[in-house]
Amino acid sequence: MRVLGGSVAKRGEGPLRDVLRKESLVALDARRKAYESLKNAKDIQAYQSRLRGHFIESLGGFPERTPLNARVTGELHGEGFRIEKILYESQPGFVVSGLLYLPLDGKAPFPAVLMPCGHSSNGKAGYQLPAMALATHGIAVFCFDPIGQGERLQVRRDAKPRDGRALNPLVDPTNEHTVLASAPILLGRNLATDMIWDGMRAVDYLETRPDIDAKRIACAGNSGGGMMTSYLIALEPRLVAATPGCFVTTSARKNEHPGPGDPEQDIFGQYTYGMDIPDYLVMAAPRPVLILSATRDYVPIAGAWEAFRDAKRVYTRLGYPERIDLVETDAPHGYSVQLREGTVRWMRRWMEGIDEPVFEKEAHQFKNEELHCAPEGSVLKLPGARSYYDLNRERAAALAEARKPVWNGLTDTARRERVRQVAGIRKGDALAPLQIESKGTFERSGIRIERLVFKREGDVPLPGLRFIPENPSGRICLYVHGGGKQADAGDGGPISRLVSAGTEVLAVDLRGFGETGMGAWRTKPATVAGDNGAEFLLAYMMGKSFVGLRAEDILSVANAWRMRPEGPSGPVDLVAVEDATIPALHAAAVEPTAFSSVRLHRAIDSWQRVVVARIPHRQLESTIHGVLRTYDLPDLVSLAGHVEYIDPVDGELRASGTTGSQR
Repeated sequence: MRVLGGSVAKRGEGPLRDVLRKESLVALDARRKAYESLKNAKDIQAYQSRLRGHFIESLGGFPERTPLNARVTGELHGEGFRIEKILYESQPGFVVSGLLYLPLDGKAPFPAVLMPCGHSSNGKAGYQLPAMALATHGIAVFCFDPIGQGERLQVRRDAKPRDGRALNPLVDPTNEHTVLASAPILLGRNLATDMIWDGMRAVDYLETRPDIDAKRIACAGNSGGGMMTSYLIALEPRLVAATPGCFVTTSARKNEHPGPGDPEQDIFGQYTYGMDIPDYLVMAAPRPVLILSATRDYVPIAGAWEAFRDAKRVYTRLGYPERIDLVETDAPHGYSVQLREGTVRWMRRWMEGIDEPVFEKEAHQFKNEELHCAPEGSVLKLPGARSYYDLNRERAAALAEARKPVWNGLTDTARRERVRQVAGIRKGDALAPLQIESKGTFERSGIRIERLVFKREGDVPLPGLRFIPENPSGRICLYVHGGGKQADAGDGGPISRLVSAGTEVLAVDLRGFGETGMGAWRTKPATVAGDNGAEFLLAYMMGKSFVGLRAEDILSVANAWRMRPEGPSGPVDLVAVEDATIPALHAAAVEPTAFSSVRLHRAIDSWQRVVVARIPHRQLESTIHGVLRTYDLPDLVSLAGHVEYIDPVDGELRASGTTGSQR
């Protein structure tokens, strides 16, 4: 059933990734031109303001400031410092757990470092050494658990997929972030939005402390904490310095290897408005920033030096070249001792006026359980606590109420135009027509099958199989399946039954399906992200949706098939299965005359199901940024005409057990 020929691609290789990387490089080249135009302070300030505005817009904006309801739940003592266990609410009922390390030597108020955690499953308990090193040198540290880590786990660890096996991969915090990512994308937000807000509210909390100098608050973090440090120094003006570790590089290097990070590292449309990773440092200028990097890190070290050079030129043009620097250590990914020592020295230089070598001493670390801030080590077990799911459900309900009168006030023509805009579905005249190339025919079980490739210059080739009935009835069916064109092509299967009834079936792999699928090489788990999570995120950073791209594939294939001299004279039916269903519904909604009927097998009937799902099943690729501000899937059904749902699913890794149709 293979059409494209050649051997199966190696892990992480394929035309889908190749096309997206080339497109991203074009966008990043445009960013480079904008950067190179920065010649003076006025240019730089305008650049910073523009990027910061776009960044916040992509994040969906931040919530209102509400009472922190902060409390101290316990205390520990170490050598040269003490720890207060803190709980505060970054949003009503949304509790953040953190540890405030306070020096025993020196005089309050102390300078303080906000320390967001990297991807440690035990959260703040995994960052004791850098916190202790700062505290024993006279600098307070507030280290807090990110969403999905430490005491803030959101996914139940007893959750099981449909085969009954424990969903062990979700114990990894990176994977939990993937589980949590789909809902905020649909709402026009990002998991990063609430993670950043947790950090901003942590600054609010530190400002309430009489023993903390509110004018001397900085930020330091490694890996995922390096990402959050980069975001916070770019967006939070109260921070006076930063040391992002094992994160700073360039997108061009990172997209090559290891590939896009988990969803909170990827900001919607950032390449389209020219925001690359070095720009977090540019936005921070001229506040002091030290890049922490490692030669054996999977975060590309060459990109770290390129980012440093970008930032250095901006700092120099502002008159502060000494405020940006880089530490490189011969070590793998991690907050290694040289990076910890570099952090302490940098913070002492810029917050205490002390510039001297720092060498870390051995320190006793507390057990995870000793550092719990909540009585049972879980903030969700506190009275009145709300989960991340609760926040997103409330946001989705509010959007549903807000969009209803707007949608109802539009004509169908205007609605279709809105769908095109939100999903990114271009009209046919904006796309070069697909060329059809035959790769020969073969017979199987008495059915003649033609191998086809639908091609467009610079785009992903779409392999297809044409199943030719012996006694044609005149009906034509375009068949798209998330598992690939061969998934339902077995003897006696759905395609075979259609062909036996005289229907000519054209089964096509949409981009990322079948032969062009990427095999979940980067973003895990595939049961949540699908097989092309990394490629979805790359497209997401270019402001594109896979739903829109795949809907274009469907419409382009259907149009190319009609344009043949022997094109179909009868009606064309559209059948879509599983991951192909949402693109198919969009294609039919924007061009209802393209198909005489639409049958959706094992589809969700509303994106609200993704919002409420504890573990969404392969839904990341089927999200569209901010779509629930404008419409939901039921709104598309009336635009598409006759739509039949067959064996619908609830998006929770299991079939709903019901069948039905919507008209």
